[in-house]
Amino acid sequence: MATIKRNASAVWSGTGKEGKGAITTQSGVLSDTPYSFSRRFGDEKGTNPEELIAAAHAGCFAMALAFQLSGAGHTPEKLDTKAEVSLEQEGAGWKIAASALTLKAKVPGISKAEFDKLAEAAEKNCPVSKVLNATITLNATLE
Repeated sequence: MATIKRNASAVWSGTGKEGKGAITTQSGVLSDTPYSFSRRFGDEKGTNPEELIAAAHAGCFAMALAFQLSGAGHTPEKLDTKAEVSLEQEGAGWKIAASALTLKAKVPGISKAEFDKLAEAAEKNCPVSKVLNATITLNATLE
C-alpha cells in the first residue's frame, strides 16, 4: 500500500491574542502566509486554519466526485463546490463542529438519482471528510 505524505509548517510568535503567525506549505503555494487571532476571529484580511480546512474539503470533495462520475461513465463539465466550516465555542476552547458542502454541478447525460448517489459516495469517501470529526452536510444541485 502506497503512502503519500504532504506537509506544512506554522511559526507563531507572541501571545494567542496579540501574536502573529505564518504558514508555509511544502509546495510553496503558501509561503510565510500570515495568520493571527484577528484573521481567525475577526475580519482582518489573511487566512486562518478553518479557511484552509474549508479549501481542502471543497477541493478534495470535488476531485472525489470527478472520480466517482468518470468511473460511472460521466464526464463533469463543471463541479463548483463551496465548503463552509463552522467553528464553535466548546467550554473554554473551540472546535470545528461542521463542514457544509454546497455543490453546483453540470454533468451532461446523468439522472438526478445517479448524480445524488455518486455525490453522496464522494462525500463519504473523500479523505478530508474522513479525517474531520464534524458534522458534514451536502447540498448538491445538478444543472
